[in-house]
Amino acid sequence: MIAIIDYGVGNLFSLSHSLTHIGAEVVVTGDDAAIRRADHVILPGVGAFGDAAAKLRATGLDGAVKAIAARGTPIMGICLGMQLLLQKSYEFGEHEGLGLIPGEVQPIAEVIPPDYKIPHIGWNALEIARPHPIFRDIRPGDCVYFVHSFYGAGCGTALLATAEYGAHLTAAVGRGNVVGCQFHPEKSGDVGLKILKAFCEWEGTT
Repeated sequence: MIAIIDYGVGNLFSLSHSLTHIGAEVVVTGDDAAIRRADHVILPGVGAFGDAAAKLRATGLDGAVKAIAARGTPIMGICLGMQLLLQKSYEFGEHEGLGLIPGEVQPIAEVIPPDYKIPHIGWNALEIARPHPIFRDIRPGDCVYFVHSFYGAGCGTALLATAEYGAHLTAAVGRGNVVGCQFHPEKSGDVGLKILKAFCEWEGTT
């Protein structure tokens, strides 16, 4: 069972539809017990980091995510959900993240050329920095879909992939049984479906 965490932030329908399309058994839930029972967990998210982090704490589901991470359950954060996995964010202030993966969220405006549009919206090729099971079916030049104005910086050895948009921006991170994708696999066509399928079949070890 794949649990998509519903804490009031995220495009849950398209993600659920994509997972169902590849044959996964899916539940969209904000129930702590159901999330803890799941074989795999996905933390989605769109919008501002501070608001999302506050909602996650208000529901108490931050504790559930940390508990299942410690237990070894495979977890994937998507877009803002990936950013929440990091230690902190500097989006409109300073906000504490879940701290499951090293790094902090910074504005892409600080690293891309001034003539590049913000937010970064569109298709970009994944550049794999470190092999990982979720990328088992990805080939050089495969593109995924991004929508973001902030990115994960200083992720160190947790960096899995980048994408070039005037600079090499973090596209995916991972440590242990926890991974995150800055891009939207559910909006990335066949390439995204391959990544979701690989995640669903991943046992949480690398």
